[in-house]
Amino acid sequence: MMTKTIRPRPVKHVPQRTCLACGKIKTKQELVRLVRIADDRVEVDPSGKKAGRGAYLCRARQCWETGLKGDRLERTLRTRISQDNRQDLVRFGEEWLKEQVSGQGK
Repeated sequence: MMTKTIRPRPVKHVPQRTCLACGKIKTKQELVRLVRIADDRVEVDPSGKKAGRGAYLCRARQCWETGLKGDRLERTLRTRISQDNRQDLVRFGEEWLKEQVSGQGK
C-alpha cells in the first residue's frame, strides 16, 4: 500500500503596484487605479480591469492631492489632462475618501 504524500500548495502570486504620489509599493487591491481611456480622458477604475494605460494612487488624501497636483499624473499616463477632467478626479477623490473615513467609524 502506497502512502499519499501531501504537497504544500504553491503560494499564489499577489500583484503589486507603486503609488504615483508616495512611491510605496502595495498590493494592487490596496491602491486605486486611474486609467487613460480612448478619448484622452482619465477616469477612476474601481475594478482595475479597464483597458488603457493606468496609474495607481494610495487611498490617502495626501496621495490624491500630490498625485493630481502638477504634471505627475500626466507624465505617467502620457497625456494632457483638461482642467475639467482634473476637477472631476479631485471631486471624486474627496467624496470617495469621505466615504472611506465614515465607513471605518461604523
